[in-house]
Amino acid sequence: MPRFEPFAGIRYNPDAVDLDRVVAPPYDVIGPEERQALEQRDPHNVVHIDLPRDEPGRDRYTAAGCHLDEWLAEQILVTDDEPSFYVYRMGYHDRDGRPRQTSGVIGALELSVPGEGDVLPHERTMSKPKDDRLNLMRSCRANLSPIWVLSLADGLSGLCELPGPPDARCTDDVGVHHRLWRITQPGVVSAIADAVASAPVVIADGHHRYETALAYRDEQRESGAGPGAHDLLMAYAVELADEQLTIDPIHRLVNGVAPGVDLVDALSEWFEPFDAGPPTESLAARMADAGALALVTPGQSWLLKPRDGGDDPRSDAEHLDAVLHALPSHELSYQHGVDNVLALVDKGEAQAGVLLRPVSVEQMEAAARAGRRLPEKTTFFYPKLLTGLVFRRLS
Repeated sequence: MPRFEPFAGIRYNPDAVDLDRVVAPPYDVIGPEERQALEQRDPHNVVHIDLPRDEPGRDRYTAAGCHLDEWLAEQILVTDDEPSFYVYRMGYHDRDGRPRQTSGVIGALELSVPGEGDVLPHERTMSKPKDDRLNLMRSCRANLSPIWVLSLADGLSGLCELPGPPDARCTDDVGVHHRLWRITQPGVVSAIADAVASAPVVIADGHHRYETALAYRDEQRESGAGPGAHDLLMAYAVELADEQLTIDPIHRLVNGVAPGVDLVDALSEWFEPFDAGPPTESLAARMADAGALALVTPGQSWLLKPRDGGDDPRSDAEHLDAVLHALPSHELSYQHGVDNVLALVDKGEAQAGVLLRPVSVEQMEAAARAGRRLPEKTTFFYPKLLTGLVFRRLS
């Protein structure tokens, strides 16, 4: 079962910085304008390390490693005095405006080849160069942000209900409240480690960083290094439970279809289409009621009900993935948010959009236990974990 250990984290010194000003979203969701704003917000914002730029006399990776070492020397960052777990809670409102929270534990998770051990991938990943994150890991010798894993064990959520004020707190730019508690009590540490180790975990977000950590581990082993911190990766473990998760779908945009091709007709072999009239944001609710996907074209929409019946446990992405190869020549891209899809189709930036329903916790668990990966770009987990609450040194 997966080994999950406490570690002595590196954290921002609250006497030296305002935490709200130095944390950042994950590197892969930061656009150029937001990157510049974060850089200008504070000279010690984590984006200077996690998404660095070339600087006079040094490339971006060397600059990132130097900043990390300099901030430690200046006590902008400080290292906790003993190994700890870190309970991390995010408070937010879901898509329907209801207050929600996600609670989990940051620790060090033992690496294993996905699918060969008890760390399971949950969706296929698109090919992506590893050089950037690997070069950053080599220079900083640190895990800068946790991946997100889902525990199939019952009871982890209960261990995250802690009394007392948090050790760190901040609010991000979209209003999500982030709180962190440091856990050192031997009994609680042991209970958390045992809970995570009692069942497999599923990678929810961070497949690419996981693969990068495996590559770094293998490099260390090939260089003659014995067992060490490189054998584990910083991870945020959350119980796979409805009350802990908000999972949004990632929709499909379709381009490159030849003139005269009727997409409704092309899809009708696998889906029963129902005219849904002009597309509006209420379409998502109608999809849920009908148990259907939706096709959107300029000024028109259709509900698409799978012809293989309502008892099929597969997600919408799996239904669609199974038929895409048979469609006329086309290009796919991916977009989160119904309103974004409708706007892009209306502006003519996409010929059509296919709206998917969210993957359920039951569908995710069934796929994980069966060793089945969902199609790439199936799930969008919300909120996003902040980078900068805790780092983990590898040497």
